[in-house]
Amino acid sequence: MAKQTANIITSVRILCSICLLFCTTFSVGFYAFYLLGGISDMTDGFVARKTNSVSSFGSKLDSVADFVFIISVCIKLFPAVDISKGIWVFMLIILALKIFNVFLGIRLRKKFIFQHTVMNKITGFIMFVLPFTLSFIELRYSAGIICIMAFASAVQEGYYIGKGIEKI
Repeated sequence: MAKQTANIITSVRILCSICLLFCTTFSVGFYAFYLLGGISDMTDGFVARKTNSVSSFGSKLDSVADFVFIISVCIKLFPAVDISKGIWVFMLIILALKIFNVFLGIRLRKKFIFQHTVMNKITGFIMFVLPFTLSFIELRYSAGIICIMAFASAVQEGYYIGKGIEKI
């Protein structure tokens, strides 16, 4: 059971992501599932390392859980906040880079490569904090910082994939 604990924690993030879709944005329920999903993201890798259960499957499950969480949060947040055209363009550029990185990994390594770099983790943390800051930091400032970090992270990810460096 200890070997599966990290994957169970990761699966909680997927469940929280689905629950978020049924909550009113910025409600207590929204923040509860959001916080639980974020905590699961911060703890699953730590638990996997401590229980010596780091695996390729766990890494892929973590990436899928991250993706589902991000999509769920975007579905809830995008209609609730006013995002400038410049930020939309920046987000589309980052998305294009991330998609390019997936295809680069497939082309060069014949597999999906999900990088878990320090830069990705920092970007993820800053993104995670965003909903808690919307009441006192203007979105254009926080979103700009997040976009810059996400862009740099995507470039670094592409570099690592191109050089054959895997960060799990």
